[in-house]
Amino acid sequence: MDIIESAKKRIQREVTDIENRTDLTDDQKRSRIIHIFSATCAAVAVQPIPFADIFVLTPIQAYMGTRLSAIRGMPLSETEAKDLVVEIGGVVGLGMLAQQIALGLYKTGLPFLAGFTTIPLVYGLTYAIGRVMDLYLAHKERGQTLSQADMRAAWAKARAEGKQQAKAAKSEVMQRKDQL
Repeated sequence: MDIIESAKKRIQREVTDIENRTDLTDDQKRSRIIHIFSATCAAVAVQPIPFADIFVLTPIQAYMGTRLSAIRGMPLSETEAKDLVVEIGGVVGLGMLAQQIALGLYKTGLPFLAGFTTIPLVYGLTYAIGRVMDLYLAHKERGQTLSQADMRAAWAKARAEGKQQAKAAKSEVMQRKDQL
């Protein structure tokens, strides 16, 4: 089997068709999706493209939302998922904006620090977005709404978890970076 076919099958199994897998629990599927997208976003962000990250990362994070919603059996369109990313950004506010500015500044003023600082920053950011999206979807699935205060609290907790997980994922992120 050639490399391209192998890669396509892996992407299908791990991402685009994960909701149909029977060898994983739904919690495992959601955790894998959040990790895969967090590592991918961090790998993209390490690329030397100053201030373009938000235009590249947001669609990837929105696609993560479509995968999370598919696992929950309540599919969202990419537009709905992008709106959810924007809503989360609005609730957690300036923290996301400050991180995007910091990424751009690292890449332009301190490019040698970009890889060192970008991976935990972006992995943690995407991880937190994924966890809050999943919590939002879980509430929606039960016919409930997630309050802004609960969203902020979930964001803070997930952001800290994401920073810790980024340390363990650094080598994977660098592999993905090299594949881009």
